[in-house]
Amino acid sequence: MTPHNHAKPGDYAEAVLLPGDPLRAKWVAETFLKDAKLVNSVRNCLGYTGTWNGKRVSVQATGMGQPSLSIYVHELINVYGLKTLIRIGTCGGLNARVKVRDLIIAQAATTDSTIVKDGFGAFNFAPIADYGLLRSAADKAEEKGMRYHVGNMLSSDIFYHVEPGMAGYGRLPGHGVIGVEMESAALYTLAARFDVKALTVCTMTDCLVTHQEISAEERQTSLKDMVSLCLDVATA
Repeated sequence: MTPHNHAKPGDYAEAVLLPGDPLRAKWVAETFLKDAKLVNSVRNCLGYTGTWNGKRVSVQATGMGQPSLSIYVHELINVYGLKTLIRIGTCGGLNARVKVRDLIIAQAATTDSTIVKDGFGAFNFAPIADYGLLRSAADKAEEKGMRYHVGNMLSSDIFYHVEPGMAGYGRLPGHGVIGVEMESAALYTLAARFDVKALTVCTMTDCLVTHQEISAEERQTSLKDMVSLCLDVATA
């Protein structure tokens, strides 16, 4: 047990999906998992374990942002022994070729946060996904006929920039950064530090280039396809 998690040893499977929103964790557990059991509710950051196609898997909310995710991921790895961590969420689009409802599979994660820089002194560490998970996700998306893009994601500590729209992202879109969210760089850094596997898959819900966006109802429908894909990858 930890200050943030009252699960007992063995309550989690070795593979976990990581949504930010606790209610999304609850929705994933109730919608997709068989025999789902609540294993953590400290601070209402809900965690569940059940089965998907007969294989044990967990889902744990992390809250928003890299500091919050880092607490949960550190504890899941070092206290509970998790080996495969897949972030599931939504993101903004920074490239017009990425359409709303498309998946972004984050090959790497750029960040404006010092949370990655802090551990490396003069070096600029490049946080990247586990290749096996990334390849599996891309292959399964291809098989299912899903629209997806593999590329560089921005994990930003800032949601409301002083400069609105694309101006707040500087030269990043011109260097292949195609989406923006708030967690993946920390996830990938911790996975590298503790020698476990990690991946982020997000549904693009609003494009900062074209200003297209989808409704809350449409988001839920799109997320169903993404979650089932990630469950397949996590339990492969």
